[in-house]
Amino acid sequence: MKKYVCEFFGTFTLVFLGCGTLLYMRLEVGLLGVALAFGMTVVAMAYTIGPVSGAHLNPAVSLGFLVSRRLRAWDFVGYASAQCAGAIAAAGTLYLIAMDKVGGYDITIEGFAQTGWIVYGWRAAFLFEFIATFLFVTVFLKCTAEGGAVARLAIGLTLVAIHLGGITVSGSSVNPARSIGPALFAGGAALFQLWLYIFAPMLGAVAAGLLQLRGILASSKPQSLRKVRAAHRA
Repeated sequence: MKKYVCEFFGTFTLVFLGCGTLLYMRLEVGLLGVALAFGMTVVAMAYTIGPVSGAHLNPAVSLGFLVSRRLRAWDFVGYASAQCAGAIAAAGTLYLIAMDKVGGYDITIEGFAQTGWIVYGWRAAFLFEFIATFLFVTVFLKCTAEGGAVARLAIGLTLVAIHLGGITVSGSSVNPARSIGPALFAGGAALFQLWLYIFAPMLGAVAAGLLQLRGILASSKPQSLRKVRAAHRA
């Protein structure tokens, strides 16, 4: 149960700070600031709850772990449920804050940090979400398999790069929970377009999980080096 609570807390924090920056501080910090808000929150949560749950904070990441046989099916259901609940709770909190804005807050005009395609078409958004999620989950699986404190930083920086590479294309969600939360409060087009932000990241995660499962990016060099050192000590 602790790991599910951690995933709820971590995803809540990611959506609250990431989407909060997008909602209330985008003009002040720009897109770079938004990208850093999402990426550095992932780093912070990796150090905070990573030892307990792995700090997936994302159903797509959990699906990648499931496909690569590093997560049980029941745990995947628990993780995904906790992540979506955390994202919805965070979006609800952001909604309460927005509604207390002096002079009022019009979601139809100012938006609600929802993901969607406007400048580019749905094909471009789908392709970006698929590829970006594939890359993110691949980095996540590889880094966590090898371990190390620097791995957590690499995961967060990858998310920063993804946001910088495609915010104007798709919103750079790569996370179904992150899209579901704000969409429920934004309504309209956000709900209509939500299917893309569920299916594209999940397909990308499946591809990344299969890549990890087959060991295509695995290197035999570290294993061989360990054997040599063991033989030398013997």
